[in-house]
Amino acid sequence: MLFNSYEFIFIFLPLALIVFFGLSAYRQVKAATLWLLLASLVFYGYWRISYIPLLLISILGNYYFGRWIDGVQPGTKKAKTLLWAGVLFNLGILGYYKYAGFLIASINGLFQTQFPVPAIELPLGISFYSFTQIAYLVDAYRGQTKDYQYDLVSYSLFVTFFPQLIAGPILRHDELIPQFTQLRKFVFSHKNVAIGLSFFILGLGKKVLIADTVSPWVGAVFEQADSITFIEAWVGAIAYTLQLYFDFSGYSDMAIGLGWMFNFRLPINFDSPYKSTSIVDFWRRWHITLSFFLRDYLYIALGGSRRGQVRRYFNLLLTMLLGGLWHGAGWTYILWGWLHGTFLVINHGWRRLGLKMPVAIAWVITFLAVVLSWVVFRAENITQAGQIIQAAVGLKGIILTPDFQPLLGWLPQSVVQFREVAQLPALPPNYRQSFVILAVVLMGAVLLPNTQQMVERFKPTTAWAVGLSAVAIACLLSLNRISEFLYFQF
Repeated sequence: MLFNSYEFIFIFLPLALIVFFGLSAYRQVKAATLWLLLASLVFYGYWRISYIPLLLISILGNYYFGRWIDGVQPGTKKAKTLLWAGVLFNLGILGYYKYAGFLIASINGLFQTQFPVPAIELPLGISFYSFTQIAYLVDAYRGQTKDYQYDLVSYSLFVTFFPQLIAGPILRHDELIPQFTQLRKFVFSHKNVAIGLSFFILGLGKKVLIADTVSPWVGAVFEQADSITFIEAWVGAIAYTLQLYFDFSGYSDMAIGLGWMFNFRLPINFDSPYKSTSIVDFWRRWHITLSFFLRDYLYIALGGSRRGQVRRYFNLLLTMLLGGLWHGAGWTYILWGWLHGTFLVINHGWRRLGLKMPVAIAWVITFLAVVLSWVVFRAENITQAGQIIQAAVGLKGIILTPDFQPLLGWLPQSVVQFREVAQLPALPPNYRQSFVILAVVLMGAVLLPNTQQMVERFKPTTAWAVGLSAVAIACLLSLNRISEFLYFQF
């Protein structure tokens, strides 16, 4: 079920809230918790009910692995054996459904074999709920879950809580499960619902009014990668940069808002990443819960920076390579991870040398690195990514319309030519409109406060009500063009 659908907004969500707080009003806390679990399973199964058994097997397996690990002495050989068994249980499920086809296809391509490639459909949210539960098992091994003694219903709700189940944020056990035992969480709060609605409406606006608006330009450019011009390449690259951010951060805002409505707090997942002035800064702001997971459960486990600079850089590269592979079974994701690992190594090396540069230049370099790496992330294959990047860096020639001459007229004609372009097939007929829209949206992402900063200023005033109502109405009028969230495919 999609957050940006009439069924969710007008049927599922009101019903889930009414029954949850109705049971809570009669002090039926366990029944309210069980209702939220059942509602979450319905939410997940609405897309395809055949996914539910796999989800339940994953939950039951990890719950009992966690209990078994809790029952032995932390750090012992038995605890380590149980941990690895649990991790392999998760990786086995994830590997089969997400990577088996990619692995066999890669072997066929490398060795010219003809092994049949299985057509395995990727279950929704499998990467997110697998990582969530691997983190839980590692925390159990570290002795961090012994004091909680979670019951099966609470643990199951932690994994399946519908706002975050399909695309995060990636939660840790102690960020959500203890909230299920706090009685005040089961008391209806007008203020929390108002804050939650603010998050939800702003997130829905990001998705419906911004991400879905620039989406057509992205598809057109990537589909014609072999013939696009310099202008088209940059429009496509920047449009995808903005589409991905507003789509995914919009989903995260809606998830956080839904948590507020039920009185539960979910962690912030984005903090204005396109304001970053370094790649290190970018990864502190982009998909924050994944960054924390990669740092705490992979980078540090590999040794972090404790074994010298060379090993530190190797650990950074390996962590980002695996982070790229987590996003999808494809060489483009691996290359994207390698690029960001390389960027991080360069960034840390620069800092180690004590070098500095003007903030504006640092922002430009960081933003361009991110944009061009997103091209690799979005491309269907490395050839397509290479074609778009070649056009973007001018290897296919740079021809600009006269609109750009006041800004770039100082460049020699051997570098760039200014003339009317007869046709830009990858862009809409009124392509100048796309320039304006992208410029305005980018300036908003860089200069304006982000969603959480806006909601921090929330006050129940007429201005807030009118503004949010206007955004909500605009979104509802646009729901006839419902589209999936981009991170559903990862």
